[in-house]
Amino acid sequence: LEGWPTDQPVIELVVVHKAFGDDVVLDGLSLTVQTGKTTVIAGQSGSGKSVLLRMMNGLTLPDRGTVKLFGRELAQISERERTELRKRITMVFQNYALIDSMTVAENIGFPLMQNTRMKRPEIQALVRGLLEMLELPDAFDRMPSDLSGGMKKRVALARAVVTNPEVVLFDEPTTGLDPVMIEFVDNLIIRTQREFAITSVIISHDMASNRRLADTMAVLADGQIVTSGAFAEVMASEHPKVRAFVASAVTERMGRVEGGEAAGGGEAPAWQPAPDPTEPVARVTGLHKRFGSNHVLKGIDLTIPQN
Repeated sequence: LEGWPTDQPVIELVVVHKAFGDDVVLDGLSLTVQTGKTTVIAGQSGSGKSVLLRMMNGLTLPDRGTVKLFGRELAQISERERTELRKRITMVFQNYALIDSMTVAENIGFPLMQNTRMKRPEIQALVRGLLEMLELPDAFDRMPSDLSGGMKKRVALARAVVTNPEVVLFDEPTTGLDPVMIEFVDNLIIRTQREFAITSVIISHDMASNRRLADTMAVLADGQIVTSGAFAEVMASEHPKVRAFVASAVTERMGRVEGGEAAGGGEAPAWQPAPDPTEPVARVTGLHKRFGSNHVLKGIDLTIPQN
């Protein structure tokens, strides 16, 4: 099957409305997702981002308005046709959605076992290659319960791309991860997008991630896209809803980016060591932690000073 042409949008939403009872979630929303690019959708919690993501693959249909996927209006075709279109699009869930009773390899290979005639050895070879690329070569036979959060995110990413989809929808892919692992997962998303020629739609409120990932960033507020454009354009927007979102979402990490520039432009503030009080807030001595056979903390000694 030929891929969708790069000069046509892969997803289009035009004046879309959606309510659940009296709760209006989307109120005349319009958005275009460019093929081969990364579109980041940001907004406050409860603004309808996850509903919007489900609408993009036809799991939720609009009350009014038009949603097109690969040029087909989703509300005007049969569920069978929507299912066929969904085979060209996959989703990475916020909570991983791994199957606890299956090994990592079985989780990743599951879509191929269910939807193709590939033989098990072929699937296993493909899975091993993906695990190598995602720097998890030893996870093949392990269970999800043995994995850390960052490892589960990578397994979910591998399962999403194993079918070679044209579009991947990410629902908060870095939620719950520390800043170092967030940057690592962001770089993996960029790498897999380039290697598999994927169009990405990413729901994220992490501004450091959005800066790294977005070709286009859209801000969702009051059921509408209130602004969209390059990351820097959105950050400079004077729209009151955008200013309120930026003020609540900018994190300390934004001050530590390439070249020493802070998120708002100019030099990042110089770091000053905190005073060293006689009694620290917390002290960790000889800390070890394992997830199954994975020994992640190996004798940590750490003092946390006040302020």
